[in-house]
Formats: sequence, structure tokens, C-alpha cells
Amino acid sequence: MGNVLFVSLDTVRADVAYSGRMPGIEALRRRGVTFRQAISSAPLTPISHASVFTGLQPTRHGIRHLLREKLRPDVTTIAERLRAAGYNTGAVVSCPGMNKWYGLDRGFDFYDDEIPRLPDGSDPLTVGDVKMRGLALKRAPLVVDRALEWLAGQQEPFFLFAHFFDAHWPYEPPEDVGVPVDNPYEGEVAYSDHYLQRLLAGIEEQGHALDDLLIVLFSDHGEDLAGWYPNDHAGDLGHPYEEGHGCLLFDATQHVPMIFSGPGLPRGAAVDSQVRLVDIAPTVLDLLGMEKADGDGASLTEFFTDGEGTSRPAYSETYYPEERRADGQYPDLLPLTSVRFSDDAGRRKVIWHVGGDRVDAYDLTADPHEQQGQALVVPGDQQG
Repeated sequence: MGNVLFVSLDTVRADVAYSGRMPGIEALRRRGVTFRQAISSAPLTPISHASVFTGLQPTRHGIRHLLREKLRPDVTTIAERLRAAGYNTGAVVSCPGMNKWYGLDRGFDFYDDEIPRLPDGSDPLTVGDVKMRGLALKRAPLVVDRALEWLAGQQEPFFLFAHFFDAHWPYEPPEDVGVPVDNPYEGEVAYSDHYLQRLLAGIEEQGHALDDLLIVLFSDHGEDLAGWYPNDHAGDLGHPYEEGHGCLLFDATQHVPMIFSGPGLPRGAAVDSQVRLVDIAPTVLDLLGMEKADGDGASLTEFFTDGEGTSRPAYSETYYPEERRADGQYPDLLPLTSVRFSDDAGRRKVIWHVGGDRVDAYDLTADPHEQQGQALVVPGDQQG
């Protein structure tokens, strides 16, 4: 059985990750397969990671809001599957959204979710503002140190999950890592990427060859910077309630990086077919020769053997607007669900306003920045 490494670069947009300026990400791309059109299930950390760990969409794994639900007790995580198969399992996570409270630690022998309190002394897990939660994080150097410290004491096979939260607001990179960037957000991504390189170098120094390691790098969601990028929609662009991510399902937050590298996988390959983060768990189980559980994701191994495979419809949702409007400022804010399609006719997205009578349709081929949606009106009882 081979060793497995998951790396989550929280809050990293696909276009920034694939800009060619992040040396750690570029090194992994050369080693493996880049999925250029990977879609997240939700623009919130605990919900998206739950889909990664279970291969299930939020409707089935049970976490659909930021502060309301935990992982359903009858759901099995990939860490539980690997531990049952004899793996030593460890995780180092770095933000409130990955706290043990959600049940995301299930299956991990070691789960370091220590983070500081907010500047006012309050518990960040009780704060529903996704932006303010960014003030409580474990910085990348500590993530690397603790991950390598755990790994040094483990026998093979191992499953290590390292989670970097640095790209999240407030976009204040602690150091210049020598990567040319256009804004502080990109500086934080470059900072995360720098410590990704440190993590991989440390794993090699412990005697684990990267070519023998199954590595999955992804982001749980992107970030809407309110005008720093052409596909932003937040703030003065029409959605003042959006604080980086959480309330919208545009590609600024749903289009994410995803890279697989490992023994027997193609090197330097890129896939343009559409896939989903929910496909990660079944793919890893398939590559390890383990029985796949019934789920919403599907193995991506066809892309490794044939180079190209069939695009998959990608479902996303956010019920965070129900929590966001609780402060009374945005009483008309509604949850959203969406399906993104990619086929011979091009890329398209449909967004439903749950509980309302509006559906927005986008032609992503002609309108990649989702600025010219066609609004459709349908009966409220037909909403998703």
C-alpha cells in the first residue's frame, strides 16, 4: 500500500494557482496531472472538505451551513477507510472551519486543530462571519513543522493531511517569498506555496521519495476579491453581502485547483474536462486498489489511462445566505444551488435561488466572467 498526502490550499482561486508563478504548484504539475476545470461543492471550508473526505455532496454528508451541522454519524470518511486498511493517519489543520466539532477528524489518529482565539478573545468557532474567522489561523510554518514532526514518528503506510489557511482574508503575507505578485492576496498564495515546497522537501528528507507518494493538492474554494479579478462579483460589483466567499456560486469561488501525482500516473499532463472535488475520495481508493463506497463522486482513473475522459456535471450549493441574513441587513438573501455543465456545446451554468422564483443561466464559453446571465422566472415550488 502506498503512502498518501493530501494538501489543501484553502481559499485559492484556480486562475491564481495556475498562473505559472507558484513554484511549488508548478513542480507538482510537472510531476502529475492538472485538472484545469475542477469544481467545488460549496464555497465554505467545512462543507467542501466534507465532500472531499467522503465523496458525497452536502445533501448526503450533512454539513450544509457554516455553524449548524456536523458530519452525519453514518457517513464514512476516507481517513476511516485508510485507517481500517492499516494506515497511520495524521492531520494538521489551521482554521475554525476544520475544527473537530464538525466531525472532520474522524479516522485520524492525530488531528491538530489548535488555533488562536480572535483578537478580542472570543472563540472563533462561534463566529459566523467567514471574513472575521480569518483572524484565527495557524500559519503555514507551524503547519509544516507539526506535520513533519508527526510524520517522523510514523511507520508506513501513512496518510497525511496538511491544511494551509494563509490565503484567507485579511491578505497580509508575513514575508516576501520572492514571487512576483499583483496584490496582497496573491502574496498570501505565494506564501502558502513556499511552505508547500518546505513540506515536500521535509518529507523527502525523512526518506520518503515524492515519486512513490500519492499526492492530491486542491483548494476547497476560491475567493471573490470585489474587483481585483475580471470575474469578481462581490462588494460594489453588485453583491455587497459577499465577504470573499460563502454567498455566491460564481467561478471566482467554485473553480479550484486540483492536482494528482504519484506512482504510475502521467507526468506533466493537463485535463480540460470538467471534474469535481467530490471525485477525490473514490479516485484515491481506486488507485490504492480498495473497494469504493457508494457515493456522489466517481473515480478519475479514466483520465490517467486514456488522457481524456468524460466531463461530469458539477453540483454546488450554499445555504450560508440563511446565516448571513440573520443579522437583518440582507433580509432578501436566498440560498443558491447550481449545476455547471461542460460538453461539446461548451460550458454552461445554471444557478437556482432556493425559495425564490429566479433562475440564472450563463454561457461560460461566450461569457466566462459570468456577467451576462439570462434570468428565468419559474414557479417557486420548482426550486432546488
